[in-house]
Amino acid sequence: MKFYRQNWYFVGGILFVALAFFMGFWGNLFSHIQQILIYSFMAVLVHQFEEYVYPGGFPAIFNIAANGEKNVSDRYPLNANLSCIINVFLAYTFYIVPIFLPNNIWLGLAQVMFGMFQIFIHGIQINSKLKSIYNPGLGAVVFLHWPIGVYYIWYVITNNLASMGDFAIGIIATLIGVVLMIKLPFILFKSKESKFPFSEDRMYGYAKEKVLIIKNSETC
Repeated sequence: MKFYRQNWYFVGGILFVALAFFMGFWGNLFSHIQQILIYSFMAVLVHQFEEYVYPGGFPAIFNIAANGEKNVSDRYPLNANLSCIINVFLAYTFYIVPIFLPNNIWLGLAQVMFGMFQIFIHGIQINSKLKSIYNPGLGAVVFLHWPIGVYYIWYVITNNLASMGDFAIGIIATLIGVVLMIKLPFILFKSKESKFPFSEDRMYGYAKEKVLIIKNSETC
């Protein structure tokens, strides 16, 4: 578990490559809706790799810039264990289940809209704190989550697959997903005494200098 906790984002990157080959050669084994939802899941894998590997630095940006933690910023409020729980066990489940239940359009809507929802986190909330136009994760939101989400919505509407009820339930399910996958895990697992700090190479990415300036200015 320790190895996976410290390397799940690399495993996700390998999974993305494997899925890219699989979809390229055997994607027609799935219905078109399933294909869209698989690509949406692949967008999550890119999103996570962007946050934690390249350009990386999301832990420091989230803990220091977004939440103002200056004393135990390597483990609070986000720590390595909590990150693994949210991004793998919860997010994978949330994104994979709709692939196998493609006729439940509201479930697919919740899946793609959750990715689109993150524009508010990465595009507005974190950027305003970081005083930047970019932070790791935003690229996947803008260039993958939104195009795929818009296409899924367009597809189900033009093919008369979605009712107003589907959209209403999908929006509610998206909000429930935000609570269950983000809010609740933080309530349960964040701790300043956490035994699962981020390693130095995972804490800081492209914005290390800017984040450290923020940290030092808050410390003074």
